[in-house]
Amino acid sequence: MISLENKDYKKLVDKHKPKETRVQNAFIAFIIGGIVGVLGQLLIEFYSYFLDISTKDASAFMLVTLIFFASLFTALGFFDKWVNFAKCGLIIPITGFAHSMASAGIEYKKEGPIYGLGSNIFKLAGSVILYGIVSAWFFGMIRYLLMGGM
Repeated sequence: MISLENKDYKKLVDKHKPKETRVQNAFIAFIIGGIVGVLGQLLIEFYSYFLDISTKDASAFMLVTLIFFASLFTALGFFDKWVNFAKCGLIIPITGFAHSMASAGIEYKKEGPIYGLGSNIFKLAGSVILYGIVSAWFFGMIRYLLMGGM
């Protein structure tokens, strides 16, 4: 049996560890996230102009459109490839939230509607919802107290 010392093991691990490209990943995420933002704004302008609705209502239509296409592309199987390239540029916006829910739904659908889909669809998104609500309450209370609410 071969025994490795800690230093030898660390050298072996470092030799085979993939090199991090943080600057490149950040740049790609920035560009792709910007493209998603521009696409969202174009959808708002499109819905506002062609449906003759307010910008606020068009924003809701834009969100539904982005969620629909992220879920559809996840179901078709190629959104994961885009995420591997774009990193947080696609995960941080609403598309990432839709992707996480659709992925969990697809993965657990074989276990049935209750124990599979119902139990696991919020597996990834649940923590986002929980901490989003908790932090909204926390910062809302801070704002309430600072604005002289009491």
